[in-house]
Parts: sequence; C-alpha cells; structure tokens
Amino acid sequence: MRPTLSLARERRLLQSAVTVAAILPILAGLAGVNGGLSALDAAARWSLNGDSHVRYLSGLIFAIGVGFLTTVPAIEASGSRFRLLTVLVLVGGLARLYAVALWGLPGPAMRAGLVMELLVAPGLALWRERVERRSQGSGPRAA
Repeated sequence: MRPTLSLARERRLLQSAVTVAAILPILAGLAGVNGGLSALDAAARWSLNGDSHVRYLSGLIFAIGVGFLTTVPAIEASGSRFRLLTVLVLVGGLARLYAVALWGLPGPAMRAGLVMELLVAPGLALWRERVERRSQGSGPRAA
C-alpha cells in the first residue's frame, strides 16, 4: 500500500507549486509590459498597434499571475478565484493552440506557454480541488 501525504504536507507542496507557477507569468508579463513587441521577437517588424496590444496582453498576464499568487495563503478556500483564473488561462491556451493549427509551432518560449496554459494550470486547479476536498473532510486544519 502506498503511503499518502498528510494534508498539511500536500497543502504546502501545492502552495509551493502555485507560487513557482505564478512567478512565471508575473515575470513574462513584466517583460512584455517593459519591452512590448520586441520582448517577444527582436526581429519583429515594429508596429504601434502591435506593440500596444502586446503591452496590454502582458499586463493581463501579469495580473493573472498576481491573481494566482493571492490564492496561495488560503489555497483550499480560494476555489472560485482559482477556477476563474484557470479558465482565463485555458481559453488563452486554446487560442494559442488554434494559432498552432493555422501556422505551426512557435518558438520555445511560446511552446512553454502552451504547456503552462493547457496542462500546468488545469493540473494545479485539479490538485487544488483535491486539497479543498481533503481539508473539508478532515475538519479544522492545523497550522
């Protein structure tokens, strides 16, 4: 029989994983806000509209990362926020997947984003749901 993690240990592992995963969009978002279109591709032809759009979307990515980070302290009680943020990320990933179907695979950074959007975020959301169910079944959680 496989030993199971204590709820407290599983919760701490989830909090650590969400923290690491949230830092990535925060950093990527800041890079896009500061660098605009050139943050994505230095060789890209500069366009005022394209640069503005990249900075706007980078701000959203930054905010989503911060949103996930705010769920960490009470991760098991942040279900609604976590699910909303996950759906936003998943929809963005599906849009990126559509671009892959149209144009082919993008560079490594964009492929990593696709993995985060379609696999990591939903996986963390499912894990968070498990921790919430476990915490509800065990009564008050010890600090």
